[in-house]
Amino acid sequence: MSQNKLSIESTLKSKDTEEYLDIIFYRPFGYFIALLSKKLGLTPNGVTILSLLLGVVAGHLFYYNNFIINLIGVVILIVSEACDSADGQLARMTNNHSRFGRILDGLASNFTFLSIYIHVCLRLINVGFSPTIFIVAILAGISHSCQSAIGDYGRNFYMYFVYGKEKSEIDDSATLIKNYPALSWTRNFVKKFLMRVYINYTVQQEFLSGSALKLFRVCYEKYGINIPEKISQEYKYKNKRLIKYYNTLTTNTRMIVLCIAVLTNYAWAYFLFELTLMNILMMYVMIKHEQNNGTLLNEAVIAGGKI
Repeated sequence: MSQNKLSIESTLKSKDTEEYLDIIFYRPFGYFIALLSKKLGLTPNGVTILSLLLGVVAGHLFYYNNFIINLIGVVILIVSEACDSADGQLARMTNNHSRFGRILDGLASNFTFLSIYIHVCLRLINVGFSPTIFIVAILAGISHSCQSAIGDYGRNFYMYFVYGKEKSEIDDSATLIKNYPALSWTRNFVKKFLMRVYINYTVQQEFLSGSALKLFRVCYEKYGINIPEKISQEYKYKNKRLIKYYNTLTTNTRMIVLCIAVLTNYAWAYFLFELTLMNILMMYVMIKHEQNNGTLLNEAVIAGGKI
């Protein structure tokens, strides 16, 4: 294995939770951006902000009913997504990662898609669609938010139980809420605001997670962050097959569909995709996730916390 490949792999969270497109394209591209950013003295948060700005610009270019302009928008969006990969890789490369970096990363994605949704709606209105398309976009956006929350939380649960707390970005809203008053609006306005947004997002994830959250809390109460090997292996056995679905619910699949829809002048089809196929997949994943972790939870409770 080449030294370069080893270097790239050292910036991954885990190989079995990475999408194929990420492994062959976004992670190598992101690694290049991370190396360049390191030489330029950019922080992971600086790369995240760059990703946000590029994403917003790409969304604006999707407003125009022009193939060349749309294609430029697609290229910029791809670079934005590579930067979104690079910020985490740079953080792991420099050991400079924090909860606020993760919050900012999520906010950048939200602003990117907000720009995309608004400009696609305006484009559709220009060609004769009713302004009620904004209602469709809002419903698609809510669906998108829930789908991403499920995918992100599912992967982080997997990372926590299989690889340990240091590899996972999972948080408990109860702890976040407990620590929230310590931040001051006057001295830490930005951090306070971002933490409020993050708490709301975490509560949303927990609401959708069901038995997985209960399992997490039972195991944390019994073992702390040191998950026993038997629990880890059983969790991996039951949930590894869901990783491909968690990944589908996050970014790459919807980005491919979005770009094709915009370039072929069927931008409305992207909203339809979110509201139908992606929601069906989300419901399937939620049911399987609940079943798998419900079984583990029952075993944990019956055994007094020992599986």
